[in-house]
Amino acid sequence: MSPWALVLVLVAAVTHASWNVLSKQAARADGIVFVWLVALASTVVWGPLFAGFLLVTGTRPDLTDLGLIAVSAAIHLGYFVLLQKGYGKGDLSVVYPVARGTGPMLASLVAVLVLDEHPGPAGVAGIVLVGVGVFMMSGGGRGDLRGLAFGLVVGVLIAGYTIWDSQVVSAFAVAPLMLVYAGEAGRALMLLPVVLGRRELILPTWREHRWPVLGAAVLSFLSYLLVLFAFTMAPVSVVAPAREVSVLVAVLLGGRLLSEGHLPRRLIAASVILGGIVAIALS
Repeated sequence: MSPWALVLVLVAAVTHASWNVLSKQAARADGIVFVWLVALASTVVWGPLFAGFLLVTGTRPDLTDLGLIAVSAAIHLGYFVLLQKGYGKGDLSVVYPVARGTGPMLASLVAVLVLDEHPGPAGVAGIVLVGVGVFMMSGGGRGDLRGLAFGLVVGVLIAGYTIWDSQVVSAFAVAPLMLVYAGEAGRALMLLPVVLGRRELILPTWREHRWPVLGAAVLSFLSYLLVLFAFTMAPVSVVAPAREVSVLVAVLLGGRLLSEGHLPRRLIAASVILGGIVAIALS
């Protein structure tokens, strides 16, 4: 992996873990309304940047681009909704590592089997270490079964959008900013009919959770934009597992800010993951 790609991935990991902590803090809110507010806020906050991008580059999406983006938005919609529901049922320290571990393992497997990518021995060892560390982080599959179940399902969706979006920005050359911003706007539109049926919850959710909404809107957009740029510099089978250093950050934040406990054991597991990250970075 190139140094620039590694920097992008590591910054994305910190921002990704941070917005997940904010989402967990808003877990008592209605999940659909919260996800919609985040998508809407992201569309508004990042609108000037996107408008400037269109003016400077003259980029205009065609029907193929819009179709590819629509599929991405649908997969991400399922991801965000199920993730928020999972945070309402289980601990961040269970849902997050299981989801983040399942996703890159499946994404890397598809990248090797379908996309004909070939990570070296160090890369393969790193991928295995990340998987082992994430499994340790989940408590060896014991304890919070609902959190584990949501984490596994969310992980499948992570694998889906990782593979799909990597091809959209590489094989189809859709600009990463176009994909992320249009995806945010698309999710807001897709959820609008459902949210209108819960309109009485919009203002109370905004008043109580406005800072998590705004924080997640900024950080989730930024974290994934950085990952998409990394996809243009390094293979999916390397980028997808390497970004899971966010598990280490999430454990530290969960242990300190959310007081979820088991910090020593989870830090040991995070060290295993970190070893995998180093191996992948050196591959």
